[in-house]
Amino acid sequence: HRSVLIMAISGEERGLLGSEHYSRAPVFPLAATVADLNIDMIGRVDTLPHERDDYVYIIGSDRLSTELHAVNEAANQAVGLELDYRYNAADDPNRFYYRSDHYNFAKHGIPSIFYFSGVHSDYHGPYDEADRIRYDLVEKRARLVFHTAWELAFRKDRIVVDRP
Repeated sequence: HRSVLIMAISGEERGLLGSEHYSRAPVFPLAATVADLNIDMIGRVDTLPHERDDYVYIIGSDRLSTELHAVNEAANQAVGLELDYRYNAADDPNRFYYRSDHYNFAKHGIPSIFYFSGVHSDYHGPYDEADRIRYDLVEKRARLVFHTAWELAFRKDRIVVDRP
């Protein structure tokens, strides 16, 4: 069994400051860190076409570990979200993979997943208020993160880093 560390990180909009600080002075050695599951903005829906509202963008799951990608896909069998990988492309012009806190783990070789529900009209603006959050979607998306974390914590061997 492995420990699970849950962190609330701030300073992302100013250059990923909180996660950068942690990666320089971790509570647990980075070499002992199996994966990073980053949840950032999972409470809304964007304007891009989806088959249904209960989707989530998966970014980075296969960048360092094909096994992490497979674990997340298998975890989704219990949840049933539409997993959208459009922002995971290496040439994605939005560069979301490099713009959220998981990147400060990934650049140290720690497999990471960024769970994201997309950009909306209130993105990083003053009108992004709690009454606009779809709590039913937050719950379902968080359940996927939970099932993925559970598998990572209780599997016999740690996932393998098999990508550069």
